[in-house]
Amino acid sequence: MAERTDGRSDQAEIRYIRNCMRAPYLDREREQALALAWRDRRDQAALGELILAYMRLVVAAALRMRGYGLPLGDLIQEGTVGLMEAATRFDPDRGLRFSTYATWWIRAAMQDFVLRNWSIVRSGTTAAQKSLFFNLRRLRQRIGDPTRRTMSEGEIQRLADALGVAPREVEAMEQRLSAADSSLNAPLGETGEDSWQDILADDRPTPEEIVSDADDTEHRHGLLAAALGRLPVRERRIIQARQLAETGATLEELGRELGVSKERVRQLERRAFLRLRKDVLGMAGPGAAIPACAP
Repeated sequence: MAERTDGRSDQAEIRYIRNCMRAPYLDREREQALALAWRDRRDQAALGELILAYMRLVVAAALRMRGYGLPLGDLIQEGTVGLMEAATRFDPDRGLRFSTYATWWIRAAMQDFVLRNWSIVRSGTTAAQKSLFFNLRRLRQRIGDPTRRTMSEGEIQRLADALGVAPREVEAMEQRLSAADSSLNAPLGETGEDSWQDILADDRPTPEEIVSDADDTEHRHGLLAAALGRLPVRERRIIQARQLAETGATLEELGRELGVSKERVRQLERRAFLRLRKDVLGMAGPGAAIPACAP
């Protein structure tokens, strides 16, 4: 039953492609008239004729991109979205043929679709990386020996120069293109009892470690708060303004506020820090750590 469904789907796809290719070509005058009717009056019939006439561009682009292993129907669908976007943005007053303008939007829509779906690993986000993804194989065949599994340093450098990217980006993209995605559920060995995900280590802290760290942090903060409460008012103000505020005050600002010199503020800060350290360690016991706080 599944094979019959696939066969019917293929036949429907072929019929759709044939219908697209049978659509009459538009001359410049007719194309201009349809584009103006759609832009100025939102004439749906004009838009339909314009889109149908240039669906052949979508089909041609989709056939060229079949090598990336994605369904032809999906590529045509994405290209149609690009064609519709082109019709929405096209300005007939600029004197440019719609077919020329639409080709760019169709190709861009399909390339974005390929990049999103070719692999679960994102292959490229910048314009340079996209160019590298779509041109690496073609340029490698032209520059080097495509039968070799790896490229020489000279070939990598020539490709990088041709595409305007760093050599390390060429190496990284070559590795991505030559390696297929693997499932974490893929069995290991002949028995198939274990899978890759069974041997992956989880570096995240355990719930017990999270709770323990939170308790330790709360305890240290409590010790610090108690030690701060024992400081003289002026020294406590300096520590809070210099060390505990989101934006630390300068020595000069605190000097003006307290009516002393900058050097005196520095001395008071140093003395306060030593008192804090002594009090916190005294309450916590030998070997205990205190929250980060530097004079």
